[in-house]
Amino acid sequence: MKNRLAFFPLFLGLLLSLSVHAQVNELQRSTPEAEGVPSKAIIALFDSLTALPKTDIHSVMVLRHGKVIGEIYPAPFAPEYRHTMYSCSKTFVGAAVGLAVADNRLRLTDRVGAFFPELLPDSVSVNLADMTVRDLLTMTSGITTDWNMRNLTPDWIRTYLAKPVKVPGKKFEYDSICSYVLSAIVQKVTGMTLLDYLKLKLFTPMNITEVAWEVSPEGYNTGGWGLHIQSESLAKFGLLLLNHGVWEGKQLLPASWVEQMMSKQMEAGDEDYGYQMWLCDYPGAVRADGALGQYILIIPEKDMVVVITECTLINGRTQRGLVWNRLLPEVGDEVLAAGKDYKKLQKKQSAYTLPFVQGKAASSAAMKYEGRSIVLDANKYGWKSLSLHFGQKEVKLAVTDKNGAAYELPFGYKQWLKTAVSAYPPYSITPIGSFKGIEGPFWVAGSYAWQSPAVLQLKAHYVNWISALGVTLRFEGDQVELTVTENFSSDRITIPGKIQ
Repeated sequence: MKNRLAFFPLFLGLLLSLSVHAQVNELQRSTPEAEGVPSKAIIALFDSLTALPKTDIHSVMVLRHGKVIGEIYPAPFAPEYRHTMYSCSKTFVGAAVGLAVADNRLRLTDRVGAFFPELLPDSVSVNLADMTVRDLLTMTSGITTDWNMRNLTPDWIRTYLAKPVKVPGKKFEYDSICSYVLSAIVQKVTGMTLLDYLKLKLFTPMNITEVAWEVSPEGYNTGGWGLHIQSESLAKFGLLLLNHGVWEGKQLLPASWVEQMMSKQMEAGDEDYGYQMWLCDYPGAVRADGALGQYILIIPEKDMVVVITECTLINGRTQRGLVWNRLLPEVGDEVLAAGKDYKKLQKKQSAYTLPFVQGKAASSAAMKYEGRSIVLDANKYGWKSLSLHFGQKEVKLAVTDKNGAAYELPFGYKQWLKTAVSAYPPYSITPIGSFKGIEGPFWVAGSYAWQSPAVLQLKAHYVNWISALGVTLRFEGDQVELTVTENFSSDRITIPGKIQ
C-alpha cells in the first residue's frame, strides 16, 4: 500500500485533468423565510455548530419543502469536495437491500449461510443456520462484534461466519460487518457491486455521479463504511427518504420499504433502530449516522432534511440537539418576509472558516532552518526527513519518505493554500485494503504561524476526506522535536529529529 502521507507533486496538467468535479447547485435554492423559517434561526444553528469545541465543521445543509434554505462549507472546505461517510454508508446499504427485495432477488427470511456455502465452517451451528438477512439489517446477527477482525485478516466473511453465534434476532449489537455481509449478498444476487446496483437504481436517476465506495479484500463494497460522496448528494438521498422513495415524480425506492427502514425494528439501548438507520429522540425524526459526526437528519414533521459533515471528538447528541432546539422550534407554516437577517445570513454563509494557525508570519531565526535537512526518527507516517522553505507569508514543507519519494506542501499565513496529493490521507480506521476503490487526488489545505522564533506550527486539512493534522516543530540547536495531532484522535505523537 502507498504511504498514507506521501505527498507526490503533481504537474499543472495533471492537476487540471484530475481536478475535483463540481456536481453541485442542482437542488433548488430558496430563502428561509419563503419556506417558513426565519434566517436568524439558520444563523443560530450555524454559529452554534461552528463554535463547538474539538470539532471541525465541514458542511451543513438545511432543506425545507425540498429546497435548500441554508448551507455552509467553512473554508478550506467547499461544496464540490467528497467526504468519507463512515457508518452513514449503512443507510445506503439498507436502501440497496430494499431494492433487491423489490426485484424479487432477495427475501428478508433468506438464510445468510446459503449465500456463502464455500465459506461456512465445517460444523454449522443451529444459530448460524438460522441467521437471516433481516437479522443483519437490524444488527441482531448473534455474533459478538469484533472491530479488530477487519484489520487482521483479508477473509472477512469466512472469519465472521466461523465465530460463535448466539440466538439471532434477539439482541442488538452494532456491527459494521453486518452491513458488509449485506453488501456481499446484494452483489451475489444482482451480479453487480452494491455501488453499481445503487447507481443503476438510484444514483443515476438522481444524477449522483460523484460517488465512490471502498472495496474489501474479497471484492465487495465495504458496506458498513467507505462511501465517498458530496454533501448535496447526501441531501438528495435524505429527500428521497423524506418523500417515501419518490424522486421527481418517480417511485425509485418502494414506499413500503422506506417506511420499514424508518420505523422501529429493534430496541438499541436509549434509542431505537430501523433498517440500517437510527430513530432520533426528536419525535418522528430518523437519521443516517456515521463516526466522527456524519449525519443525514430526516424530520418528516417539519418536512425538513439537515446534512452535517464534520470531524468531531464530542458526542453527536450535542450537534443534533442544536438542530432540535435552535432550529426546529422556529420553523412555521407561514411565509415570512426576508429582511436584514436574511442579508446577514447571505454574508455569513460565505464567511465561515476553520481557524487559521495563530501566531506571527515570520521568525527572526527562520533563515537558520531554510533548506536544512531535518532527519527524523522512525515514525508511523513514514517521514524520513523534512526541509522548510520560507516565502512571503508562505511556508513550504518538503518531505522525503522512507521509500525515497519527495514531495511538498504549501502553508499560508491567515489563508489556506491548497495542493493535490496522489497518496492517501490519514484515516482513523485501518481495515486491510483501505482506500481500494477511492481514486485520488486528495486535496490538502495548509495554514501556518510561528508561536515563537523557534516554534513553527502547521495545520493541514484533507478537504475531500475528513482528516486534519497539526504539526508543531520545536527547534533547539541542531535538535528538532515534532509534535503531531490528528483531528480524529486525542493522542499527541512526538517524533524526534536532528538538523544535518
